[in-house]
Amino acid sequence: MSRNAPLSDFVRLIEPGVREAASLARSLEGRVANVPKSHESTEAKQALTEADTRVQELLLAALRDVYPDVRLDAEEDTRAVGDFPDDAPASVIVDPIDGTLHSYLEGKGPYAVMIGLVDASRYAAGLVALPREGLLFAATRGCGALCARPGASLRGIRARADGRRVLVSNGTPKAAREYLRNAGYEVIPSCGGAVAVAPLIAGVRAGLRWSSSDGIGISVRGRIGALIAAEAGALLLAEDDEPFPLDVTTRAATLRVAAREDDLELLAAALHAAGLPS
Repeated sequence: MSRNAPLSDFVRLIEPGVREAASLARSLEGRVANVPKSHESTEAKQALTEADTRVQELLLAALRDVYPDVRLDAEEDTRAVGDFPDDAPASVIVDPIDGTLHSYLEGKGPYAVMIGLVDASRYAAGLVALPREGLLFAATRGCGALCARPGASLRGIRARADGRRVLVSNGTPKAAREYLRNAGYEVIPSCGGAVAVAPLIAGVRAGLRWSSSDGIGISVRGRIGALIAAEAGALLLAEDDEPFPLDVTTRAATLRVAAREDDLELLAAALHAAGLPS
């Protein structure tokens, strides 16, 4: 018999651990060095710090207390990974620090602490913390999105179209960024997790992500925030104006997320300017 708590309680039970993990990540900023993982193919994927491993171990300790029998898909190979089974109906996706190289170490835009619950191949719940901005976003499928600042309780939030900032992934081509700047927007490089929840952040208009990984597309971890944005009423599109998938199997190479359709059209035009499918 499973010892797991009800999956519907995921956000409530994991929230304290995510808050603690975000606080730890923030406290270690500027104090840790990059010790690259040699087996990864790109500089960004190779990036690894003591913060990544310590934050992940903290998240896994919180997870093990309430969901010890879930299958785990964790970004780093830390000690506690072996405490979870190799096979289970539900799985949990963990990215302790999304954007380690560019966002965390180099300070180029927000980084994120992320954890998501997958049931029947679809995201059922997720939490995304942006430690530098002091924001925590969460959602359970079908229950709306929530947001909190440090020391405050989670409250309902809706996507909104305000400000002139657009968050873009670090791999977004220069031509797409220049198009947005020429249209009068401030372009902020960001980790994928922050891009996904962009229209939930005050002063941020929209988010644009493009994956340069041939044949792979936007990773499973990179989709945690998409569930939260969708539950907040944001509009999310992949290439060819298809709905962005909230499952973990359907490939998507691009993510456009905004509160309004005209902002999605702006992002499509930016991709077109870079010769990319929109």
